[in-house]
Amino acid sequence: MKPRGNGQWATFAQFVGKHHKITIALSAGMFVIGVAFLVAGFWFEHKTATITSQGVNQSQTVHVASNGQVTYYSPLTGIKVADQTATKREVTAIMIENSPDARPQSGLKTAGVVFEAVAEGGITRFLTLHQEDRPGLIGPVRSLRPYYIDWLAPFDASVAHVGGSANALTTIRNGQFKDIDQFFNGNYYWRATDRYAPHNVYTNFDKLDALNAAKGYTSSNFTGFGRKFDNPVAAPNAKQISVHISGPLYDSGYTWDAASDSYLRSEGGAPHKDREAGQINPKTVVVMRVPVQIAYEDGYREQMTTTGVNQAYIFQDGTVIDAFWRKDGQKNQLTFYDHAGNPIAFNVGQTWLTAVAPDEAVTWQ
Repeated sequence: MKPRGNGQWATFAQFVGKHHKITIALSAGMFVIGVAFLVAGFWFEHKTATITSQGVNQSQTVHVASNGQVTYYSPLTGIKVADQTATKREVTAIMIENSPDARPQSGLKTAGVVFEAVAEGGITRFLTLHQEDRPGLIGPVRSLRPYYIDWLAPFDASVAHVGGSANALTTIRNGQFKDIDQFFNGNYYWRATDRYAPHNVYTNFDKLDALNAAKGYTSSNFTGFGRKFDNPVAAPNAKQISVHISGPLYDSGYTWDAASDSYLRSEGGAPHKDREAGQINPKTVVVMRVPVQIAYEDGYREQMTTTGVNQAYIFQDGTVIDAFWRKDGQKNQLTFYDHAGNPIAFNVGQTWLTAVAPDEAVTWQ
């Protein structure tokens, strides 16, 4: 068992000092602004090598073999796609509810990237990103929060949602984002009759593709996560994962399935299933420690620090990498590094990223 949490997580000074003899003290969950960040920036400037190991790197969407055969890959997931046009297809982000009344959801299983975080009152919410996949039913769609905007921004994605918090709406409507809010585009969403409001707003990609096209959102230019092909280990050390997020209804677990080299996800003590597509099983699971506070917007709401450097655990191939994440600005992509400062590539396929407060427990065995 490898417990992490409850104030025992390693600080940034420990990460860097391990290799550079730096002794900077940090308060739990927060960073010393100034010298520590300057040192971090200097260090990372020398750790930005392109990822090519075992698969698709961060910028590679076209591969030409020695025999001249051309293969195209999704920049979102690294999955093989039909042609070059598919590598530029619009990325669409969708806010998906996760209260018990919203379960089971639709459209989660095939999403290329999923971000999970607390939205309010301990209730988590998902931000799904789609490029090559086109689920026939998606929802329930709910409201937006500012930190989800920070995570979707580097993907040059349009975002489907039903309103949002005050700060989220101010940001998403500032002209710099591709907003496809249900409030102004009601014909592209509907309310299901088998669930009650507000847990019943749905859409699909026939409607979202039409909406994106009507607004001129027909392509996305971005650098995705570094990707590699599966490489399951002979002696796995992370076959069972437990992530404490906020409480029993929202805490998640993962069981490594060696046959598919993926992680079978559970939440609230039960298998987490997509209503139409069945068991959710991401290829890579990432848990990010993110400083959290409560502040007033149009009420007291969760606020998360999405930029800077902090700890991360990366689970794939049956093993764990004790690592950290870096994000320099709102539109800068998240990057992940090991303790030596080497960039980490994710397995081709779905990546599931969960943000937790610095003192929450993350365990595996």
